[in-house]
Amino acid sequence: MNGINREAAWSLLTEFTQSESLRKHALAVEACMRACSRKYDDGSGEAENLWGIVGLIHDFDYERWPSLEDHPYRGNEILTERGCPELIRRAIMSHAEYTGVTRDTPLEKALFACDELAGFITAVALIKPSKSLADVDVKSVRKRMKDKAFARKVNREDIVQGAADLGVDLDEHIGFCIEALKPIAKELGLDGSAAKAV
Repeated sequence: MNGINREAAWSLLTEFTQSESLRKHALAVEACMRACSRKYDDGSGEAENLWGIVGLIHDFDYERWPSLEDHPYRGNEILTERGCPELIRRAIMSHAEYTGVTRDTPLEKALFACDELAGFITAVALIKPSKSLADVDVKSVRKRMKDKAFARKVNREDIVQGAADLGVDLDEHIGFCIEALKPIAKELGLDGSAAKAV
């Protein structure tokens, strides 16, 4: 895959994103996307790295340009200038409903299905006394989805629609993403150490 590798993607993210929570969100979506690549891709071999990079940089421009007029358009301009492949740019454009870019490929559908959900699972883990992903399950995520005051910025309809577009049961997708995040719990600060530090 020409144009961008994991190291370059991380460098791009950190160049534009100073917020630790946004960087952690990027890592969470990357982890879910890597897991999805193994489940939904055609098996071309390059997929895991490609899908992971799309997850890692999908919001890289958001901290600087959070408005609907700018994100992800400004990011797309930067990626174009830096020679990023169309495949990656199109997937990132498609994750925002308002761009009008349709989600046609498994890659594009997976990004949409993982983005809001990864953030929501993280939020659920953070309110656990343990602050650990080990204590998050499908039931606790579904319960919090019904609580409109909780993680108010997360669009529940996008979570539901994302799973439907992937053709997978919502509970199954939630469980799948929880498992995808567990191996990077430490990097996300969701391994229980934050609770012990208090």
